[in-house]
Amino acid sequence: MTISMVLILTIVIVAALIFTLSNGLHDASSVVATFIACGAATPIQAIFLAAVCGFVGALTSGDAVANTVSAIVTIPKEPALLTVLLAAMIGAVIWNLVTWKFGFPSSSTHALVGGLVGAVWIARGTNHILWGWSELIGPGHQLLGISKIVAGLILSPVLGFMVAFILQIISNVALRNAKFSLNHWIKRIQWVIAGLLAYSHGANDTQKTVGIIALAFVSSNYLSGQVQLFWIKGLAGAVMFAGTLLGGWPIMKTIGRGIYTIRPIHSLNSQLSSGGCLVLATLLGAPVSTTHVVVGSVAGVGGADEFRMVNWKIGKEIMVAWCFTIPASALVAAIVYYLLSLVR
Repeated sequence: MTISMVLILTIVIVAALIFTLSNGLHDASSVVATFIACGAATPIQAIFLAAVCGFVGALTSGDAVANTVSAIVTIPKEPALLTVLLAAMIGAVIWNLVTWKFGFPSSSTHALVGGLVGAVWIARGTNHILWGWSELIGPGHQLLGISKIVAGLILSPVLGFMVAFILQIISNVALRNAKFSLNHWIKRIQWVIAGLLAYSHGANDTQKTVGIIALAFVSSNYLSGQVQLFWIKGLAGAVMFAGTLLGGWPIMKTIGRGIYTIRPIHSLNSQLSSGGCLVLATLLGAPVSTTHVVVGSVAGVGGADEFRMVNWKIGKEIMVAWCFTIPASALVAAIVYYLLSLVR
């Protein structure tokens, strides 16, 4: 490889890792929000648990989500693709930092998809984006590319809401005569469930970064054929670990206290619902948003318990942020690509 190609490859990897760091700040915050809000753990305890379990999840995850993300781009795997990936990463990072600053639990996955779409669109046109609509309505009805990601991002919070709603209804009936001291055991059980949720988050979310970095290596001709992903997973997991330890306090406050007053049983049911949805999504190769799923599950337990006490206004504000994420990050990525093309 030439020196210039090594340089841009390095910058792409650094940008992808910065995105992972912002993802750790963003989505990992939602993993422990209810855990902290119900008093099951202190912020430091919860953050450390999430960081460790997320790192293990990153190391032991499969490749299904990474393959889905890397398949969005249909541009030939050549050095010119590196600039596209760099612009996409910068667009996603900027949106993540803006929403993190204002405490909006938006989707890092949305931001990544938007960045890829915007950069590819301006670089090569819409024909080089795997939209997947024709495959979806065709004879095989396959979910591929953007259509698979959009389906996962829409259905996952709905599923999280429904499962959490049902679990809360069952709990209200089964525990109607339970003593208050039961909360002590519910809080202890949450340590296991929160760890599994953090593990699922690490397994799903770090694969997005792995997919981008692997794509960058193949495009630079540094490695041919199958890229050995284990060390990339370890690197992404370590950065996610650091992002989680830094903590996303504004987002924790929004999810843990701003939607519904969380008690131990609410937190437990929310975690069970969120963790189950993330495991299913990872097995199916769908890069869903942990934040989406957790917000849906919190609204689900609140709706089942005391519908009128749920702050639906905050839910609407979050949905507005979700709707703007893909267009905003796509626009930023497109502008960044244009500026990079001027200095090449």
